[in-house]
Amino acid sequence: KNSLPSLLALRCQKSSTMLYADKRALETNLKVELLEIREKELNFYTNNCQNIGTQAAMLAGFAFAGMMQPLPDQPEVLRVLFLVSTVSALGLQLVTVVTTTLLSMLSPGLALRGPDGSMHTAVDGMVDEYRLSFYTFMLGLIATHFAAAFFVWLVFLWWQAAVLSFCIFFSLAMLYRMTRAHPRGEMRRYGGDMGRCGNALPHLERTPASGREREN
Repeated sequence: KNSLPSLLALRCQKSSTMLYADKRALETNLKVELLEIREKELNFYTNNCQNIGTQAAMLAGFAFAGMMQPLPDQPEVLRVLFLVSTVSALGLQLVTVVTTTLLSMLSPGLALRGPDGSMHTAVDGMVDEYRLSFYTFMLGLIATHFAAAFFVWLVFLWWQAAVLSFCIFFSLAMLYRMTRAHPRGEMRRYGGDMGRCGNALPHLERTPASGREREN
């Protein structure tokens, strides 16, 4: 008589154990798939940081070479504006180089050697710093255009400087158009939403070592 309830209890216990094991296996598979996605994001932002850093270093070299150019003494206002623009371009591009270099070096190291959950921390932090480095790069590029415009008015005749200034500001207009067309939409879409996808399964990174689950 007592064997039937005992058998039912044993079967229920086995079913519960199997359900728990299946649930843990599903969570583990989801965690692995999520980490694979975050690894692709990490590689994406790392490659972009390296590309931006390379271009920023080249533009910083151009700005430094511009500071070495001999300039006429008059007009003094244009000389000051040219030097301010050149120094600003140099400083912004150097900030971009340092930022992108540190990001491409430290973020993968944190993701690989950090504690549990460091992959999400590395990618989320990299998204914010990547956006900041992009803005400093664009500001340095704008300062380079203004420095070129001031330089042509210092060196060339007025009609030559007018033609060259038109070309420079046309380049700035195209740059503004491309910036509005791509980074604001694409970076918000891929750098904002996708950069936060690590919060989709937050409990997977906070499971206690005892094996029991803590529901949020």
